[in-house]
Amino acid sequence: MFHHSPPVVGGASSNHLSFSDTDDIFGFVSLEEIDESVYNLAIPESREDNVKEKSGTSHKAKTRKRVDTIGAECDDVGIEVDKVLEQGSVKEKKNKKKRRKTKQVQTQPKDGDVEIEADKEMEEGYVNQKKKRKLKQVQTQVTETNTEDGEQLVDENEFNAWHELRLHPDLMKAIYKLGFKQPTPIQKACIPAAAHQGKDVIGAAETGSGKTLAFGFPILQRLLDEREKGEKLMSEDAEAVEILAPRGFIRALIITPTRELALQVTDHLKAAATSTNFRVVAIVGGMSTEKQERLLKERPEIVVGTPGRLWELMSGGEKHLVELHSLSFFVLDEADRMIENGHFQELRSIIDLLPGTSGVTEKHFQDVQNCTTISNFQRKKRQTFVFSATIALSRDFRKKLKRGSLKSKHSATDGLSSLEALSERAGMKPDAAVFDLTSESIMTSNLEESFLECSEEDKDAYLYYILCVHGQGQTIVFCSSITALRHVAALLRTLNISVCVLHGEMQQRARLKALDRFRENKNGILVASDGAARGLDIPGVRTVIHYQLPHAAEVYVHRSGRTARGNTDGCSLLLVSSNERSKFASLCKSFGKDTLQRFPIVNSYMPEVRKRLSLACQIDKISRRDSKEKANKSWFKRNAESIGLDVEDNDSEEERVNKCRQKKTSSLQMKKLQQELNTLLSRPLQPKSFSHRFLAGAGVSPLLQHQLEALAQQKCINDKSSGNIKKNVVVIGQDCVEPLQALRRAGPEVRLDLNALAEKQQDMEKLRRKRKDAKKRQKEQKRQEKKRRKEAIGS
Repeated sequence: MFHHSPPVVGGASSNHLSFSDTDDIFGFVSLEEIDESVYNLAIPESREDNVKEKSGTSHKAKTRKRVDTIGAECDDVGIEVDKVLEQGSVKEKKNKKKRRKTKQVQTQPKDGDVEIEADKEMEEGYVNQKKKRKLKQVQTQVTETNTEDGEQLVDENEFNAWHELRLHPDLMKAIYKLGFKQPTPIQKACIPAAAHQGKDVIGAAETGSGKTLAFGFPILQRLLDEREKGEKLMSEDAEAVEILAPRGFIRALIITPTRELALQVTDHLKAAATSTNFRVVAIVGGMSTEKQERLLKERPEIVVGTPGRLWELMSGGEKHLVELHSLSFFVLDEADRMIENGHFQELRSIIDLLPGTSGVTEKHFQDVQNCTTISNFQRKKRQTFVFSATIALSRDFRKKLKRGSLKSKHSATDGLSSLEALSERAGMKPDAAVFDLTSESIMTSNLEESFLECSEEDKDAYLYYILCVHGQGQTIVFCSSITALRHVAALLRTLNISVCVLHGEMQQRARLKALDRFRENKNGILVASDGAARGLDIPGVRTVIHYQLPHAAEVYVHRSGRTARGNTDGCSLLLVSSNERSKFASLCKSFGKDTLQRFPIVNSYMPEVRKRLSLACQIDKISRRDSKEKANKSWFKRNAESIGLDVEDNDSEEERVNKCRQKKTSSLQMKKLQQELNTLLSRPLQPKSFSHRFLAGAGVSPLLQHQLEALAQQKCINDKSSGNIKKNVVVIGQDCVEPLQALRRAGPEVRLDLNALAEKQQDMEKLRRKRKDAKKRQKEQKRQEKKRRKEAIGS
């Protein structure tokens, strides 16, 4: 038994002192002043430390290794941790002795011992807390180093929904790294049926719903399962292993309609296959075929490509792509685009090369039969996946598949006229699982749709207004024709708005650079054709503007699907001209929409917008005329040089002088217009009623803007609570407001009279036809009069 006699003050001993008394007499005693050897104090171990000691010395070794990786900065802390770990056994012995002594003390208590023991326990707990803090610091530093090395410490309870799908541990590691806490509905539906039941899948879900991983995870899961089974059977039967899991052959072929989508699918599959050694390669047009052939020589298991380049390499005799007898997975992504008329004739040829399909040719069948590694087992178990954001299947599709009635109808046809014919031709099994998760409106619920009626001449003005006043966040402007796309891009660049351009006639490198620039800019603007409407996953896109209405409802779905992806929200805005009313009415009918919100416009901005736009149009007209003349001259010179002719300038002096004068006048006019436009663009866009006489005439500062917006919101909340509903306060200044926010602040939705719109469009078309007919009649009358005059003169 051990205890200390209380200190003596003034020669008198006090055996009964409270904590307050000791503080008054001695003052506060800090941790640094306590000496463990003097007081003979043993630091009690926490429950966590006891559990660690019971688990054995292996845990100590692991912690020492982790501490060693921290570096020179954490050496002092690491030494203290090592000391604590080394003293573990000594402390344990002291604890046992202490427990015995404390039992004796409790049985034979003396005066003053209770207070002293309480002081000791308090001091020991204080020291223990300090040691625990140091241990926690070391543990946090160890976890930081582990995350830097790639070993993330993950709470697996957050991923319980993924564990229910029974995916391979290597795939779960990839999910931990990607941070996907829960699977999407299409992934929940497709993964069990495809990965564990081996069924063919036809899947439809809204854009941004995770369809890529819905077929990517089942492919990787089955490949991993086959590899594990092959390793177990390796010692028993090598031939069975080659049949079960062939190596060095293509196992999955994924076809997408666009190059950008193919590259995006490749990136997603590579991220999912990081913990495996499966290779994923993209084969797309616009890139060097030699490089792609080198990639194929490495014998990748998964190939993602577009139909054109794939068929080019297949028809050229590329061995890895022709050896399709071991193909276990065939995927058609965005299949509805594949069946458009006049598109993807190469797809039919690729499908006909697949073993077991209805369109396989006799020559190819003989070549496959001559292959020594052919396996009927691989043919039978091949899975076919058909995915799209919009799907249209007849009610008796399953019955047709079972009866094989589709086979006789479409085998003789050259085209792939419907999704059913495409699925049947690709070898879809009768027990295929069909998952249609699209809603009645097909569009996601996070998307706010709106429209804006305008004339054809005012489209550019309204587009410029939206990009200036509501240009916050990334925006994609879709055009149906490349001519309109170039016009819009040139006009916006003249107005000092930096835009990225993406269309099918660009080289692949330029397309990829444009996408990279757009992704990096938080407030970027992309002017694109319908080729960019498929599958591009850019999370920051907030607004989609339809400068020209799409030709089909499916295109509108895919265009609008570039925003409001996943759990984010977004806005889709249709610019409807008078010529497009009937198209707009049919588009609304196809989605069953009777009401649609009109986009709010502050008309006081429009005079200033039209001033700038008229100057920009004049500048663009002059620049296009000059560039056209230069292009014609260069074309004439090139053709003359190719033929071997010498071009001589036979213009007279007067003609040369006139040309020089025209060039000077056009250049002076261009400079004058550019200076005038620059002065307008130097100040922020302001409404007509905005005053320049006051301090804020050049625009409201961002700080004042945010303060006024906060006051306006607070006032609206107070008005709603009191029952006085008023119009929202519009704050005009430098900062832009997103179109989505402007829509939410706007009034109720406008009820669309689709029949009236259609009738207006029909009346407009009738008037046009009448005018055309009248012009034709006038021309015919003039011709007849000329003939009569000639006949009269001849007679």
